[in-house]
Amino acid sequence: MQSLTAEVLGLKKVGTVYHNLNYQELFAHETKNAEGQVAENGTMMVDTGKFTGRSPKDKYFVHQKPSFENIAWGKINQPMAPEVFDELYAEVMDYLSGKDLYVTDGFCGANEKTRVSARFVTEYAWQSHFVKNMFIRPTAAELTDFSPEFTVYNACNLTNERWEKHGLNSEVFVVFNIEKNVAIIGGTWYGGEMKKGIFTMMNYWLPMQGILSMHCSANVGRNGDVALFFGLSGTGKTTLSTDPNRKLIGDDEHGWDDDGIFNFEGGCYAKCINLSAENEPEIYQAIQRNALLENVVADEEGVIDFESDAKTENTRVSYPIEHIENHDPSLKGGHPQNIIFLTCDAFGVLPPVSKLTKEQAMYYFLSGYTAKVAGTERGVTEPQATFSSCFGEAFLPLHPTAYAKLLGEKMEKHNVNAYLVNTGWVGGGYGVGERMSIKATRACINAILDGSINHVEFDQTRWFRLNIPKSLPGVDSHLLNPRNAWADKPAFDNTANKLAGMFIENFKKYISKGDDFDFTKAGPQV
Repeated sequence: MQSLTAEVLGLKKVGTVYHNLNYQELFAHETKNAEGQVAENGTMMVDTGKFTGRSPKDKYFVHQKPSFENIAWGKINQPMAPEVFDELYAEVMDYLSGKDLYVTDGFCGANEKTRVSARFVTEYAWQSHFVKNMFIRPTAAELTDFSPEFTVYNACNLTNERWEKHGLNSEVFVVFNIEKNVAIIGGTWYGGEMKKGIFTMMNYWLPMQGILSMHCSANVGRNGDVALFFGLSGTGKTTLSTDPNRKLIGDDEHGWDDDGIFNFEGGCYAKCINLSAENEPEIYQAIQRNALLENVVADEEGVIDFESDAKTENTRVSYPIEHIENHDPSLKGGHPQNIIFLTCDAFGVLPPVSKLTKEQAMYYFLSGYTAKVAGTERGVTEPQATFSSCFGEAFLPLHPTAYAKLLGEKMEKHNVNAYLVNTGWVGGGYGVGERMSIKATRACINAILDGSINHVEFDQTRWFRLNIPKSLPGVDSHLLNPRNAWADKPAFDNTANKLAGMFIENFKKYISKGDDFDFTKAGPQV
């Protein structure tokens, strides 16, 4: 294996470099360094400090040729002047120089033809543990001549004291330099910045090769039928793709090329809030030694209270995909038969399941809708609508239509069916209705995957003009048409009209004169 000298790492000097430690060694370092607490079943638990999620307002791309011509600049993709990056990069290199470091190498992308080799330089063993879980772990032979195509330097304890002078958002920085194939992180401990950072870069590189990069999970049935699950955090993407009757390909990030579907990652990153062995047995059982829990609440004996959001509602666990017994070791599959868009509609307006036309699929993919429940702020009782292009706007360097056009082309070529599934509220909005049970949602998913949904009668909703089944095994027929489930019909009509208006207003940003990619007619009407 290549000796990781200071010169190789780009540093002035190094302390001890712990390079590609195995899980047992990482656990020993985490324990010795008191980086976390061990749960009663032997799983390491860590806290990520005041940042328990990503810092999207602190993410930047260096504004330089030739990449600046490709990036969709704006609130999501903020520019950083090259000279500011050079200053911060020098600070990061100075800060990491001379320290003991943990370095982990991994691949992103299960297709060997397009995978990217990535190196992560971190201050803590648990951060190395996290990326070891999340990326594809090279074999011993592959490590002998491993050469990173992209490097992430994580200086989490370093803050930018000159952020105001630099015209930045805060002292935190997550910066990508596409031309130099490097990213630097400072001021945040949250491990997800590294995971989503490489995902962001894959979303830059792959579409230019005609490969669709997707924020989705994927699984495959016994007959080789592949299904994709798109959805924002909290909609059930990980839960619903982890199915005892279907092999898991991956839970979060995939590519779609001429060969079919392939996972970017070698692990899973699941939400833990309200996790139970009864509702999500596969994920619950995946929490064992080598997994890594983030920001969960536990007592002195290491007994976890999964219901507690005392630290954050975004409690998480990362684990190697091997912890899911029913996974596909190849991390690949053929072309999908079904695409499922998941939304958690806290307004209680969207149906539990609806079959989409190709045009509707484009509309709802670009809309990327979900709704969060009312916050804790006094007086805030309305659900909060969220529209995230392609169900992953925060990670898209290119214009959203670049991804949508690729999706449309591939759906057309491979004759793929698309569905919208609401895992949110029925019978009323948040505070009035009830959330769809996982059991009922799984019944909807099963009807899609076994094809039985194609043999039932359909109806059409009024505002959203969605095709909905009149009956479905395992689902209360009263719930299938959302208006029927509301006791107060005028209240439903008002809420549906309001949400339809939100969709229409949001979609205006995708419409331009002479554009042949206008799917407004497939959306709702007021």
